[in-house]
Amino acid sequence: MAALTLQDVCRQFGTQIVLHGVSLELQTGQITGLVGDNGSGKTTLLRLIQGELKPDTGTVTRERGLEVGYLKQEPETLPDQTLHDVVVSAFADVLELENKLHALSEKMAALHDDPKLPELMESYQRVSDRFVAAGGHTFETQVHEILGGLGFAPVDYAKPVSILSGGQKCRAALAKLLLSKGSFLLLDEPTNHLDIDAARWLEKFLAGHKGGAVVISHDRYLLDRVCDRIVEVDRTKVTSYPGNYSNYVETRELRNLTQQREFEKAAEFIRSERDFIARHIAGQRTKEAQGRRTRLERRLKAGELTTEPPRKTRTAKIAFRESIAHTGIVLRADDLGMAFGDNVLFNGLTFQVHAGQNFGITGPNGCGKTTLLKASLKQLAPTSGSIILEPKLRVGYYSQENVQLDSERTAVDEVRAACPGLSEPDARSLLARFLFTGDDVFKPLCRLSGGEQSRIRLLKLILDSPDILILDEPTNHLDIRSCGALEDALKEFPGTIVVVSHDRFFLDSLVDRLLVMRSDGCAVFEGNYSFYVEQIEKQRKPGKPSNRKKTKGRNSLQPKRSSPSSYDRLSIDKLEELVVQHETALAELHDRFGDPTIYKIPEMLAELQEQTEKLEQELADVDAAWQERVDLQ
Repeated sequence: MAALTLQDVCRQFGTQIVLHGVSLELQTGQITGLVGDNGSGKTTLLRLIQGELKPDTGTVTRERGLEVGYLKQEPETLPDQTLHDVVVSAFADVLELENKLHALSEKMAALHDDPKLPELMESYQRVSDRFVAAGGHTFETQVHEILGGLGFAPVDYAKPVSILSGGQKCRAALAKLLLSKGSFLLLDEPTNHLDIDAARWLEKFLAGHKGGAVVISHDRYLLDRVCDRIVEVDRTKVTSYPGNYSNYVETRELRNLTQQREFEKAAEFIRSERDFIARHIAGQRTKEAQGRRTRLERRLKAGELTTEPPRKTRTAKIAFRESIAHTGIVLRADDLGMAFGDNVLFNGLTFQVHAGQNFGITGPNGCGKTTLLKASLKQLAPTSGSIILEPKLRVGYYSQENVQLDSERTAVDEVRAACPGLSEPDARSLLARFLFTGDDVFKPLCRLSGGEQSRIRLLKLILDSPDILILDEPTNHLDIRSCGALEDALKEFPGTIVVVSHDRFFLDSLVDRLLVMRSDGCAVFEGNYSFYVEQIEKQRKPGKPSNRKKTKGRNSLQPKRSSPSSYDRLSIDKLEELVVQHETALAELHDRFGDPTIYKIPEMLAELQEQTEKLEQELADVDAAWQERVDLQ
């Protein structure tokens, strides 16, 4: 039985039909990627699945007892508590049991030889068993693993949520959801606000998640790595494709070719039938014409004929101006260092970019990627070393800052102003290449969305035909089709490209050299992002597989550890022995709480409680060390 089933679902807002006749089954253990243009109805579909919206017609049913966790693209306001307290509230039932244990412990300590003591001790043992079974000794470890994986440092845990940035609040909401009981996850753009490390961590988490999920994402690399199925939402309908994102693209192209042939065949049949009907409806063959009209109308109503053409791929070419003939090195950094006060971003950075290369730069937030670009453009002065951009080159720079466009101009006028001599038909053709069609090209720029304005800025930059493009996160705010359109245009660009991006699919598709910047050093790899990952995996020495049985929580997590470095020198087997020893010792300490004598001596009770808390923390540390070592195999 499917975990969730939609049967002939329709939903509209006002006069706009968003979804029509949608039928879909979602299975436990299957990860489904939901794709489609912005505004196509993906989020509406997710809200229907979650139950936040009701269908106008049709039904949405879920398996009995199914727990669904839902992450909105813009999460609801979080309580004004510390980051740790907000996230740990996902374990409300465990915390309640912990509070009961403390309360029972205090009562037992106060009763001493009271006849009610044995009854309280039995209650304590029952609650203790439930506490252990619910993960009472490991939930803090899980909290640290999730927060670390999503890019939070221990210093962030005590910060009030109210002072966190918008992106941090979104990551906090994601952390809470991943720790919650929701076995079936609904995630709306979960990689928004995640840097490349956190996105990779989430990918590993989802790969190990057994409950099933539906993911809306423009992160095509994530959809490639974790999805078992892709569901496309297009023109009120949904179409399901088996496999990952790349398989979806290939299969969709084949389907589009088939649909185009069927559309052309149906169009010719309809034209021929209507021509016959028009010529004979009032003549000697009236009955035959009436019969043909009835059959044609019936077939059209039943949807037997393909009357809609497939979405066409834009093929308009961009006419680039002649570039300065340049060979050799166009950008060079030698022993480059950048710091702001005590905050050192990087030191000793050396690399070269040759003419005609597509040079990618990636790394976690805060490592200095944008600062590096600004230093190359002489907008910032290096702290040490040097960086030199060939001065004769025409430079096109796309920054993350929102550069204002002329709000009163239309899209077509803005493009023609950037490229004098361009005719309106040619400008519209180029805009279609960047997914502006129909009346969209005549909209004032002030009425365009942030993503649409980004596409206009990028098109203008490319049309200017610089010798070198320097791009800072150009796929931010772009949906999947827009990213594809940008990639296609950049592949035709004859000059040099230097691009900062966290979009792993984009880096795979475009770049041929990659600078990876990290807090522990920087390195250049002669290939794309996947090549970099392969090299990193080869550097990891395979360890002996562990036979230790992991809990569900540990099995689904891929942590970034913050445990003591004293465990780093220990082998996996030794770490596993320590975990077992700590768990055994902790069980023995809990058994001692069942001894009536302990409650007659307050000092002994206090010492036992202190030993228990210390051992719980040690268990959390060694368990985190063991988990990371397993993940690196």
